[in-house]
Amino acid sequence: MINLAYKDIQHSFSKFIITAISVGILLGIVIIMIGVYRGMVFDAKEFVNDLKVDIWVVQQDTLGPFAETSKLHEDLKNQILYQEGIKEAEAITFQNVQLSNRYGDFKAMLVGYDPFGKISAINPSKLIAGRILQKEHFEIVVDVKTHYKLGEKIKLGRDYYTVVGITKNTVSNGGDFLMFVSLKDAQILQFTYSNERIRRDEKRGIYGGNPHLVNAIIARIKDGYNPKKIAKRIANNTNKSVYTTNDELKLLMYRVIKKSSKQIGTFTVILIIVSIVIIALIIYTMTLEKMKELSIMKLIGIPNFTIAKMIMSETIILGILAFISGNIFAHLISDRFPKRIVLLWSDASMLFGVIIVFSVFASFFGIYKVFKTDPTQAIGG
Repeated sequence: MINLAYKDIQHSFSKFIITAISVGILLGIVIIMIGVYRGMVFDAKEFVNDLKVDIWVVQQDTLGPFAETSKLHEDLKNQILYQEGIKEAEAITFQNVQLSNRYGDFKAMLVGYDPFGKISAINPSKLIAGRILQKEHFEIVVDVKTHYKLGEKIKLGRDYYTVVGITKNTVSNGGDFLMFVSLKDAQILQFTYSNERIRRDEKRGIYGGNPHLVNAIIARIKDGYNPKKIAKRIANNTNKSVYTTNDELKLLMYRVIKKSSKQIGTFTVILIIVSIVIIALIIYTMTLEKMKELSIMKLIGIPNFTIAKMIMSETIILGILAFISGNIFAHLISDRFPKRIVLLWSDASMLFGVIIVFSVFASFFGIYKVFKTDPTQAIGG
C-alpha cells in the first residue's frame, strides 16, 4: 500500500522540515527551562553534600545560614565536640560578596573555614589546579568560572588575597560561585567594622566588637549514632536550632528555592501548552491547505480511516523531528547560560512522551475537519 504520509511530506519536504525545526526551537526552550529547574535543585544540594557533615547548629529560632542570618560564638564548637556521639565539629561562615574583574561583575559566596581543622569546606575532587588553603591569612581558593588565575591578587575589604587554588562546579545554593578563605580572614571581613565605624560607635558609648563569630557549627557523628537524636539532644543542651543534613536539604528545597522553582515550573507548563497548541494549529493548517486533494481521495473511495492514519502519521513525524531538533538546540546553547543547566535524558524522555501523546490528540482537529468535508468539493474546484 502506498505510504500517503511519506508521499505528502516528500511533496512539501522543505516546508515540513522548516516547520519541524521552528517547533523544535520552542521545545528546546522547554527543555532548557526544565534544565534550569534541575540546575537550581542541583545547586541547592551541591555544597551541603560536598561538606559531608551530619549536623548543622545555627542561631536559635533561625532556619540556618542559607535561609536567614545566623550568628554564633566560635567557641560553641568546643561544646558541640564534647557532646556524646560527635566525632568532629568545626565553625564555618558564609558571606555574599560582589566582585569585578576584566570579565565583568559577578556575585560570589565567600566561605570561611579553618584550614587546619578536621572538616574541610573544599571538596578535593573539585580542585582542578593549585592547592587548598594552608595558611590562616591572605589565601583564597576560587571557582574556575570567576576567571581568576593562580597567583592573582584579589582585594577583599582592606587586604589582598592570593589565589592558591581553583575549583570547578563549586556553587552556592543560589548558583553563585564559591570562594574559600580561612575562618580568621572571613571573620575579619564579615564581623569586624571599619576604623571609621569603630570611632563612631565609641562616640556613642559602644566599645569593642566580637570578631569571633560564625554563621554555623557543622559536625560529623560517630558510627552507630542517630543524627536526629543527637540533633535533638544538642538543641536541648545549647538552646540553639539544630538540623540534620537531611533537614537542611529540605529547608533549601521547600523554603529557600520553593517560590523560584514554582515560577519556573509554571512557565515550563505554559511553554508545553503553547507548543502543543502550535503543533495542533500547524497540522490543522496543513490539512486545510490540501483539503481539495483529500476530497479527491475520498471521492475515489479511499476510506476515512486511511486518511486519518495519514494525518496522524504526519503529526507524529512532526513531533519526533521537532523533539530531535529541540534537543540539539538545547544542548548547543546550555553551556552559554551563566548558571548551571542540568539536562537529563529522563526529563527529555518524559517530554517526548507528552509531546507525542498530545500531538496525536492535536491531529484529531484536522481529522475531524476531513470527516466533515463533502467529497464533491473536489469537483467544484
